[in-house]
Amino acid sequence: MSFINLEYFLFVAVGLVVYYIMPKKIQWVVLLLMSYVYYLSFKVEAVVYIIFTTLVTFAAGLLIEKAETKGKEWLAANKETIDRDQKKAFKAKLKKKKKALMLAAVVLDFGLLAFVKYTNFFIENINGIIGNRINAIDILVPLGISFYTFQSVSYVIDVYWGKVKAERNPFKFALFVSFFPQIMQGPIGRFDKLAPQFFAPHKFDLTRIEYGLQRIFWGFFKKLILADRTAGYVNNVFVNNYQAFNGFYVIVAVLMYCVELYADFSGGMDIVIGTAEMFGITMDENFKRPFFSKSIGEFWRRWHVTLGEWMKDYIFYPFSLSKAFNKIGKFTKKHFKNKHVAQTIPICISNLLIFFIVGVWHGAAWKYIMYGMYNGVIIAFSNLCKPLYKKGLEKCHINADGRVWTVVQILRTFILVNIGWYFDMALSFRAAIEMMINTVYQISFKPFTDGSIFTLGMARSDFLIVAIGCVIWFVVSYMQEKGIRIRDAVSKQILPVRWALYLALVFSIIIFGYIGQTQGFIYAQF
Repeated sequence: MSFINLEYFLFVAVGLVVYYIMPKKIQWVVLLLMSYVYYLSFKVEAVVYIIFTTLVTFAAGLLIEKAETKGKEWLAANKETIDRDQKKAFKAKLKKKKKALMLAAVVLDFGLLAFVKYTNFFIENINGIIGNRINAIDILVPLGISFYTFQSVSYVIDVYWGKVKAERNPFKFALFVSFFPQIMQGPIGRFDKLAPQFFAPHKFDLTRIEYGLQRIFWGFFKKLILADRTAGYVNNVFVNNYQAFNGFYVIVAVLMYCVELYADFSGGMDIVIGTAEMFGITMDENFKRPFFSKSIGEFWRRWHVTLGEWMKDYIFYPFSLSKAFNKIGKFTKKHFKNKHVAQTIPICISNLLIFFIVGVWHGAAWKYIMYGMYNGVIIAFSNLCKPLYKKGLEKCHINADGRVWTVVQILRTFILVNIGWYFDMALSFRAAIEMMINTVYQISFKPFTDGSIFTLGMARSDFLIVAIGCVIWFVVSYMQEKGIRIRDAVSKQILPVRWALYLALVFSIIIFGYIGQTQGFIYAQF
């Protein structure tokens, strides 16, 4: 039941009616039932995976909180009979027990994810060393397993840290793990933000329905008009016969993949957020106009925001506070006279660790690991060279905050991001390198003059539609970047103007959208 099928619309419409006519105390039950019906509509067998993750994480949360409660009770009962050292030893033992419970849940959750997504990757690499002696295993990859696993792990760690109270109702917790709009491709939610919304009463609000539909149709615009239109050209060049293309064929393919990926993923997020909004649930934004970024670091703070925040909160900060990080810091201070370099190297190592994990998260292939490391190395290098950049700008009398330099930085970041797409889209790491080489080989305008570039899945009219669509998208994004709340502005217009805009959006999707020829969402199998 894909987001862009009529079945999904009917499913959500019926669900909304039932949701708002039911007693408010059991509205969350409607969401839970809808979530499992939605999940089962893809693959019945896959429900075993999500139930396993739900039960493991739920049980771990309860056990951690139970250990904490019993520990406090014991300390209160024995405060007169134990000394300071005994109290300290007991607290250390209690922390160790809670940590063991948390780590057990993390290992089981990530262990299942690793088994499902990476078993055949390891078999393939072992076979590369010892010869093809091990057969690949046919493993069912459940829908959205990376997203609900990361979301579940964040919960159990938050319980361990004492940031949230453990949920005592297994069915309520099951809703947090399986909420149907986000199960396919995120965003990765946090329990403290979502749980209060799931279990609070929600009144029918026509404005919320209107805003939700606005967001959904904007997502359709991106997905059906832009993403699916560019997919044919991208597949023909990157996948079907990549060795046959060079020069502008490849450059255009990379640019079209940039449009496809961004429109597909952010369009999917619009549909997710819009659907949730109609049920009274506010999801975290996953994109904040990333192509206005002035650096790769800023790009990743704007692109797939919830994944970046997850990595920062659960990988970067814990590692930065660890004994290993402290040792690295002492080592760099001792061996590097330059204060900036000594302070920055430990942070660079943390960033490289994060982007290695980001690469692994994207998929079981060396190309994804290289994709992560490519971004991590650029960010690390930029951090190390900040003083040099500053001196260079001063010597060249360039205003670092000026409009011209801002545009230069945005264009530079755009180029670097597009180079990274080679690793993301190519069939393999080797294919990515070959395509990079082919990009600068025999560059000429011949593909445009002889029309051959218009025979690879996109006609002239398709390129024109994509160009116009991107301009519209850019204008909307620019207005948002300037702080204009588009949906509020539209809703304040008089009724004829408002409906003219709505109908223009809907009819543009009907006329120009690839309805019936749509591709699946790229991130659906992550």
